[in-house]
Amino acid sequence: MDCKIRSSTCIAPINIAVIKYWGKSDEEQIIPLNDSISITLDTDYMFTKTTATISPEFTQDSIVLNNEQGSGDGVRFQNCLSEVRKLAASSKHASTVEKSTWKVAIVSENNFPTKAGLASSASGYACLVFTLAQLYELESHQSELSALARRGSGSACRSLFGGFVRWFHDSQPCIARPIAEAEHWPELRCLVAVVSNTSKSVGSTEGMRRSAETSKLLEHRVKHVVRDRIEDMKMAILEKNFVKFAEITMQDSNQFHAICLDTYPPLFYMNSTSQAIIQLVHRYNQIRQSVKVAYTFDAGPNAVLFLEQGEISRFASVFYSVFGSTPHDKFFRGKVPDLVDPTEDVASLVPEKALKGQVQYTIVCNVGQGPKNIDPTG
Repeated sequence: MDCKIRSSTCIAPINIAVIKYWGKSDEEQIIPLNDSISITLDTDYMFTKTTATISPEFTQDSIVLNNEQGSGDGVRFQNCLSEVRKLAASSKHASTVEKSTWKVAIVSENNFPTKAGLASSASGYACLVFTLAQLYELESHQSELSALARRGSGSACRSLFGGFVRWFHDSQPCIARPIAEAEHWPELRCLVAVVSNTSKSVGSTEGMRRSAETSKLLEHRVKHVVRDRIEDMKMAILEKNFVKFAEITMQDSNQFHAICLDTYPPLFYMNSTSQAIIQLVHRYNQIRQSVKVAYTFDAGPNAVLFLEQGEISRFASVFYSVFGSTPHDKFFRGKVPDLVDPTEDVASLVPEKALKGQVQYTIVCNVGQGPKNIDPTG
């Protein structure tokens, strides 16, 4: 490689909020109205991969996302890039200071649906900031990078950490911090059910703005609900209390989508298949006479389901019987579960036959770590 060209390649995880962030108190700085808690998913199965290259020969910044040329002067992209460059320009190493003036070429891709309610912007901007920090050889703490990633996408600040993460809306600077490491709850599993690859009709930024301006339920949530719910969720995670964790997760997802309906004009992120998944989870928990599975939906129709390892085979068999239409090793990706005979459970559920094929595929994964450098020499 030319000595005047430097490149770095990294991957970063998505994170799924179990206590939602929706609405900003400061649009420009991306400061949320309330704290949120998320779970980082394993990059073995879902990730953004970003390669950043700098050279004094480049005449402009550029970005290619999922093989499509983007705008190098996009506000959020430049917010992150300019903040990282400021750190590089203040380095004690002359070579880093010099490289901070070079233009950068970014190539980034997701191995999961983009803009479909699966936190693609979170992993994308976390990966951008982390890769640039590696490229410039910055000695930055993860919390500092968390604050930088937030300038691209609010929830990106959580994807700088693995495991269970809390984003503090009133910290200075506004950053995320870990609650527990990925290894804390080894039995916890996640099923990401892809209902649609289609981009949502109303983006999260516009949706949040609309809700903040019109939803009285959002105002009530921020003032009277989230603070206690955050503490209850933190305790459920630390105690590995699945029933408590699951109930809070589902209640918070339901409230988020109620806020979307309370928004004017209303926001419709879930569809009929999403609603069928919710009904299935509650019916299944009734059959099991305990809360064994939890759902959560971000701003899209795709479901994220949480359960523990001991429940995987039984629930996955039911879920596949109801929604799957391809061979099970195609329907399930990642940690493909062993299936059992679901006949008795399915008979009790009485699902609609029309639901088969409504879920395209399901990714099965663990709780995972934060971003990492994947350069062969990195």
